[in-house]
Amino acid sequence: ADFTPVFLSEIPRMIADGTLPIDVALVQLSPPDKHGYCRLGTSIACARAAVDHAAIVIAELNPHVPITQGNSAVHVSRITAGVEVDRPLPERPSPAIGEIERAIGKYIAELIPDGATLQTGIGSIPTAVLQALQSHEDLGVHTEMFTDDLIDLVEAGVVTNQRKTRFRGRIVTSFATGTRRLYDFVDANPFVEFHPSDIVNDPVEIRLQRAMIAINSALQIDLTGQVCADSVGDRIYSGIGGQMDFVQGSLRSPGGKAIIAIPSTAKHGQISRIVPTLDPGAGVVTTRGHVQWIVTEYGAVNLRGRTLRERAERLISIAHPDFRADLRAAAVKRRLFVRPEGAMGQIA
Repeated sequence: ADFTPVFLSEIPRMIADGTLPIDVALVQLSPPDKHGYCRLGTSIACARAAVDHAAIVIAELNPHVPITQGNSAVHVSRITAGVEVDRPLPERPSPAIGEIERAIGKYIAELIPDGATLQTGIGSIPTAVLQALQSHEDLGVHTEMFTDDLIDLVEAGVVTNQRKTRFRGRIVTSFATGTRRLYDFVDANPFVEFHPSDIVNDPVEIRLQRAMIAINSALQIDLTGQVCADSVGDRIYSGIGGQMDFVQGSLRSPGGKAIIAIPSTAKHGQISRIVPTLDPGAGVVTTRGHVQWIVTEYGAVNLRGRTLRERAERLISIAHPDFRADLRAAAVKRRLFVRPEGAMGQIA
């Protein structure tokens, strides 16, 4: 296999202009309605562009695919060949969360004001964050990924989308993954609109949302604020995805915040995720020029506009206590601190 580093927001445009040419698109659609239109269902992000520009479109027509609203319609005239199937969609239940995730979720919830618009992903930390927002009011959602946990906030009256400045009154997403409950919720539901990633992940579109809060994760963060989220050393672990799309957009949103959330350690506490320097070959997804809030189970710190010394101080303060002395010594070696002891300043 090969790997192409690319922002998720740019993929539809690259498909359209031939940079990423597609000969054949293999998609799963809902059966056609009386007007001859099928729906792309739960995955619109790049599938929209693939269907629009592929020379050949092969479709599975599955009645289990939700009839999602937004830019998801595909006319039967675009289908080169189709086959009818009757197969339930794969399900992915919400993960269990522990005390570390609950602590991170609590710190993040404290950073989110009423009336904010959220972007979240999938996993135990996003689940913990959403569970911690039950007492908030009038939240909106503009996110590439929609999960079961967001339904709880809708049903609790927390997510209303009434204070959004774009797509007011509607959740906007690119793809959904979860259980049958989620698929039933988005089926023919005008409260949820699906749009391709060149819309949902467009930093210009994102910045137009007032108080846009982007919540993303990482594998490592170094003492200067460089965020690695796509590789373990030189081994590719994940795509770049939409992290930088939402970081850039939220930083320019009035009242917006870009949050990177990570447990302080990995491998059952054996290694620190906050490190003196990134592993050799590690990719920088969010640069130290873009980074803002970092959250672990030990607190939340804002690195925006801080010096390298101040960043190191703040990051060490939310690292696992078992690794703080070594991190402080490494900061001295990098000449970020003058001395290992007594160098910690007050965290604001």
